Order: sequence, then C-alpha cells, then structure tokens
Amino acid sequence: MNAQNNNLEIEILQEISTVVVHERNIHNIIDSILDILSRTMEMHRATLTLCQGDTLQIEVSRGLDDSEKKRGIYHLGEGITGRVALSGESLCVPDISKDKYFLNRTGAHKKNEHTAFICVPIIRMERIVGTLSVERPSADPEQLKKDQKFLEIIGNLAAEAVAARQLEQEEKEKLLKENESLRSKIESIGSPGKLIGNCRSMQALYEQIRQVAPTDATVLIRGSSGTGKELVASAIRQLSPRKDKPFITLNCAAIPEELVESELFGHEKGAFTGAISQRIGRAEAAHTGTLFLDEIGDLAPSSQVKLLRFLQEKTFSRIGSNEEISSDVRIIAATSRNLESLIDEGKFRLDLFYRLNVFPVHIPDLSKRRCDILLLAEHFIGKYNLRYGKNVKRISQPAINLLYAYEWPGNVRELETCIERAVLTCSNDSINSYNLPPSLRSDASGPTGDDFADPSDFKTLVANFERELIIDSLEKNKGNMSAAARELNLSPRVIHYKIGILNIHPDLYSKDN
Repeated sequence: MNAQNNNLEIEILQEISTVVVHERNIHNIIDSILDILSRTMEMHRATLTLCQGDTLQIEVSRGLDDSEKKRGIYHLGEGITGRVALSGESLCVPDISKDKYFLNRTGAHKKNEHTAFICVPIIRMERIVGTLSVERPSADPEQLKKDQKFLEIIGNLAAEAVAARQLEQEEKEKLLKENESLRSKIESIGSPGKLIGNCRSMQALYEQIRQVAPTDATVLIRGSSGTGKELVASAIRQLSPRKDKPFITLNCAAIPEELVESELFGHEKGAFTGAISQRIGRAEAAHTGTLFLDEIGDLAPSSQVKLLRFLQEKTFSRIGSNEEISSDVRIIAATSRNLESLIDEGKFRLDLFYRLNVFPVHIPDLSKRRCDILLLAEHFIGKYNLRYGKNVKRISQPAINLLYAYEWPGNVRELETCIERAVLTCSNDSINSYNLPPSLRSDASGPTGDDFADPSDFKTLVANFERELIIDSLEKNKGNMSAAARELNLSPRVIHYKIGILNIHPDLYSKDN
C-alpha cells in the first residue's frame, strides 16, 4: 500500500514539475497545480492565497464559487491561513468543526462538517509569498501527516510561479496608481473637460477653472454666443467634488417668462391652469449637485427676485405652496449679454449681479484666438469623420488661409458647422476651399484669399479650383514644377502659364521652405 502511495506521489510531482518547467503563463501554472491536486487527491476544496501587504487574498481556488472566493481575505495571524503566513510553519487540523481557529471566512462549510484542513506556507528566498491549503475527508493522523509533508513539497515547487504572480499583482497595482497620478497631472496641466485650445487666453481660462472648481463659489461665465460657455460650466463641475452629482441646466432665454419660475422652483398640482400634477423644479433636482443657468441676462425681473432670494437663503417654495424647501446646489451662470448695460437700463438687478459675479470667467471670441482655429477644425474633422463614415485627413493650404482670414462672428459653433459641411461635401481625403461655405470665401481678402474679386463668379470658382490643385501638387512635390506638371498631366508650358496668371510662387513650397 505504501509503495502504491509513493508511486502516486511521484506521478503527481512529476506532472507538476512538467507544468512548472514548460508552462510560461503564471496563472496557468497555478491553475494546473490545483487541477492536478483535485484530480489525484481526495480533496473537497483547495485554495492558493497571495500575500498583499499585511493581508492574504484567495488568488485561485477549487470547490468555491466566485462569491465565496471574494470573501476569502485574511489578515496575518488571523485564522489558520493567517497563522501559517505569519509563522511560516504548516498546520494540519484533523477536524475543522472542532478547531477554534478555523474561521469559515468563505462560508463554504456546512455546520458540523467533519473535514481535515491542511495549510502550508509558500516560501521563496526566505520570504512568505502565499499559502496553499486543501480540505480532504478526515483520516488517521499518520496519513494526514504524510499529506502535509507532500503538500509542503508541492508548495516549494510552486513557489517561483506564485512569487512571479505576486510580483505581477504588485506591478499592476503600481501601474494603476501611476496611471491615476498621471491622469491627475494631465488634468492639472492640459485643458479641463472637453475644452480645446492652447492660446494664452485659453491657458488663463484653464487656470481660472482649476482655481474655482474645487470650491462652492458661484461662477459667472461671460462670452459671446457660440464660444462654449456650457463646456466651461461642465469642466468646472467635472473638476469639483460634485462631479458625480446631478448637473442640471436651465436656459433662461429658451423658456417663456411666465414659465421660468415653475421650471426653476417647480409647482404644486392645481397651482395654475394646466398644472395637472406636482412638478419638481430644476433647483430641487440639482440638490447636492450643480445648477447651470444659461443666458441669465434674459431672466425676467420678477424671476430675478426669486433667484436672488434662493442664492441668499438656499431655500425656495414651489408655486402654490408655502412650504420652504432647502436645496444644496452650486450655481454656475452664463451670459452673452452686457449685464452692466442691462443694469443701467433697469433690466437686471444690481444686487443679483453682485451675487452671481463672485468669480467671473471670460471666454475669448474665436477671432481673438486664431491660433486655435486649426486645432479646433481638426477636432471637428475627427468628430464628423466618425459620424458620417468619411476619411478626411487634411485641410488644404488655401482652405486654411480662408479659415484664418474669416472673422467668425458665430465663434466655435460657426466653425463646427462650417467643418461639418466641409466634411459632408468633401469627395476625397482633403478639405479644399470650395468645400467651405460661400460666406468664408466672400469674406476673404488680400493674400489670404484667392486674389479674385467675386468668388461666386464661375470663372473665379474655376480659377480658385485650378490654383488649389496646383498648390497641392507643388506641396507634394516640394516646389518641383516639372513633377507637379506630370502629376496633373499638364505640359511644362501650360503649368508655367497657370502659375503666372494665378500668382503662385513655387519657391514657397520648395524643400528649403
């Protein structure tokens, strides 16, 4: 019988050794070891834990479901597993139902279950990296002692793989922390939220956002229509402690004057004609979060009084009710109007202005940050490539000149619409000047345009098209007119003629430039 047992143990060790030597995936090695043990030994359950600081957590198991495995966390010195990891000495419990140290942390054992538990340390270079434990039917002490010794040998064989797995886990944790740290640094250095721009005025705006975002101070965002005031509000919220709380928006200009108060503070059933049920207002819905009041300059004087009281007291009443309701909200307001002029005209309350203007933020017009035009255009090209299944990769130089020459009265919103149209009408991988709206071509003048008086004239459009094709070819061929002529299937005489009448300078596209 002993000879038979010895042969079985040798076979098990040989099989485990083969796995350790030939398998490269650490997780597969540990999995295979438990598979071999469960197949060859009379085993109910088996677990392999990894040391992670002063705790041990089940890494691989057999006979446990996912929820039981997740509960298998032990502190050093806690229970049998924790004692083995702390002392570095294996333990054998003949009957877990009679042992006070057995915790049943996983909850897998039934009451009065008579099972033997063997736990051995996994040691590499005199350092405990984990434990290996099995549960098997109770047996005589001599057999359990042999199983304990045998499990110690298996633990030694697995030590290298377990140590590697532990190192892998530690490196993963380290990378996650570094990733989080880098993300924080990027947020503190780069543009917050979805804002795009690198010019000096935008960098100053980003700094203001980072200064005010962690606080609960009221912010007043000022800027022309289309500059991205809601994006700034969203960026402030994203960097604030309220980032995971509600973000509620109310456009004061889009709602009729008689409905603003109801939208903002809500109403009770029957409060007015048409109030068929109770309605919660935006101020109440934004509780613990952020309330963004867009176009605050269009708020009616009667609603301004109610808003001022809410800003002062942080309480309000629904229309048709006398009940005072508290709401913990952070207020961000925005306007494209000149509030100072409205105050002089008696259309905007001075005391409300003071309450809102705690931390003013100004967004520059696109015409004041022309160096960001190309950056924004490329962003919108990527956006609409995805939406419309296009593959636009570049903007031609004449088209870029038009983008820079235009005044952009509609700011970033107008630029986005312009690029969307260009992507839709583009038939190749390059946006050309004729893909841009006529308003841009008619607005261009001087050298930044195409040097023709009327862009809507047929001859001018043809000349613009020819000029753009020749310039594109010269750019590709580093100013070489002969190569450009071959590409365009033109004779040298024709291309020289076209270059002359279209006022093109090939030397601008040479290698040296």
